[in-house]
Amino acid sequence: AAFVPGRAGPVAMLDGKRFVNCGDVGNFGFFDKFTLAAWIQPRGTNGGAILSRMAEQTEDSGFASDSEGYSVYLKRGRLQVHLTKRWLDDALRVETEATLVPERWHHFTVVYDGSRLAAGVKVFVNGEPQKLRVLLDELNQSFQTKQPLRIGSGGAPGDRFHGLVSDVRVYARALTAEEASTVATAENVTELAAIPSAKRTAAQAAKLRACFLAEHAPATHREAQANVAALREQRAKFVESLPTVMVMEEMAKPRETFVLKRGEYDKRGEAVTPGVPASLPALRSGAPKNRLGFAHWLVSPANPLTARVAVNHQWQMLFGTGLVKTTEDFGSQGEPPSHPELLDWLATEFVRTGWDVKRLLKTIVMSATYRQSSRVTPELLARDPENRLLARGPRVRLPAEMIRDQALAASGLLVGEIGGPSVKPYQPAGLWKELSGTDYVQDHGDALWRRSLYTFWKRTSPQPTMTTFDAPGREACSVRPSRTSTPLQALALMNDVTFVEAARCLAQRVLHESATPEERVRRAFRLVLTRELKPAELRVLLDGLNEHRARFRTNTNAALALISAGESPRDAKLDVAEHAAYAAVAGLILNLDEAITKQ
Repeated sequence: AAFVPGRAGPVAMLDGKRFVNCGDVGNFGFFDKFTLAAWIQPRGTNGGAILSRMAEQTEDSGFASDSEGYSVYLKRGRLQVHLTKRWLDDALRVETEATLVPERWHHFTVVYDGSRLAAGVKVFVNGEPQKLRVLLDELNQSFQTKQPLRIGSGGAPGDRFHGLVSDVRVYARALTAEEASTVATAENVTELAAIPSAKRTAAQAAKLRACFLAEHAPATHREAQANVAALREQRAKFVESLPTVMVMEEMAKPRETFVLKRGEYDKRGEAVTPGVPASLPALRSGAPKNRLGFAHWLVSPANPLTARVAVNHQWQMLFGTGLVKTTEDFGSQGEPPSHPELLDWLATEFVRTGWDVKRLLKTIVMSATYRQSSRVTPELLARDPENRLLARGPRVRLPAEMIRDQALAASGLLVGEIGGPSVKPYQPAGLWKELSGTDYVQDHGDALWRRSLYTFWKRTSPQPTMTTFDAPGREACSVRPSRTSTPLQALALMNDVTFVEAARCLAQRVLHESATPEERVRRAFRLVLTRELKPAELRVLLDGLNEHRARFRTNTNAALALISAGESPRDAKLDVAEHAAYAAVAGLILNLDEAITKQ
């Protein structure tokens, strides 16, 4: 391109053939905030590409479907902003409603806030914000490209810019409206200072004020300005850290929906409208036939179904089996409730108390039914093997997550922090690599001992210990857990590093909290099972303690290996053999059937 001197520096004279290659400048993606600005004097209403980081096409055929990058165009006198991954279906395009007058100087500023939305693009012309028309708002992937930043080119050869371009600026941040107005002010500070204050425009006064505050204001003022800028940056980072919530919006005019014959989209049957099953209470009069109306119907006191299903889930969690056994098929095709009046009463109470889950659980666990002994006689077992008549208390193995969390809690390792990202605790090395070709990067510190609720789940490779204890997979929804008893479960409790570490930390805990062997064994037993030891049980555990102590006295390496499991620090002041012996007893207690069974 040819250059001539201009007021704000060199002016590029572009004739639709020549352009300026700026190299690798402004390589932004769709999460990046940035600003583009320049002075332009177009030769016509279709000036073409002003600034662009998009591929040059070899022929005048418009944009290729794989064009990536961003550009600022002048089309039909209007400024257009393109952020593009794929031109037709993965892009963001907006244009100004107002047009630029040809053969006159104009200043434009394009600001993008990194939101991936058309609403995040602002365009200023001569410092004034412009109304924009959204041409496409479907940007879903990053538009970063290896193309250089070009002035006057981008796209097809016929789209090169005709006119003058000067003072091109690229900012790696989103300018404010005040800053955009300042950038668009052509006069330098010396010229602005010579203009009487009464005759200065608002933009000129703002530019002069900004210069004074930055260069000549008292130190206290500049310090305050720097603090404000820092606080704004903190606020922006906080807003960016907030999670995105996906929502759906109802159409202003719902589209017609049809039954599709044999599922074929082009074979329409009868028209259908939103509604609820005729066998259930109807939507209330005047309720909108959309998701809002349906949501109100779901929790309406006149509709008992939702509350009954919810209550049945909670009953299943506590008793092992729901009042309706077929939790996944709650209806005419499933099994009828064993106690329909009880189910109905709990459901109505649940609604009456404001859908308070904690109150519902408290009501159930404080009932005489739940607090019954789970001991069963041969006669009762023969008459009611599944306890559908509720003649005894529930006896059911704990879920996998509860078994792990209980062991961590008894040992003192459990981290009770609420919320936060998923964590990656101990897992056999190489498991992910073998199954999916990716590496499992284990966490460290407190992340190893958080509740199982926060454990990271990979659909194709779930946590092996959780799977051993029948934790459901993630391939399909599961509302009724399966429960099996296999030797692998006992092996996991004895050998999984999580439980071995919990056992040696439980041992360390009782060694510090109690003085005699009998007190320590009683304390460990009470921490895990929440009951006192019987004399016969105490004798067995003390005998085991003595045997382990004698064995570890002669095998220090085995003792060290046991009390070194996991990453939690061990108390080096404790006798190695003594610590290992108590760890072995603690592991035995954690492995008891009573420790993993609710009864």
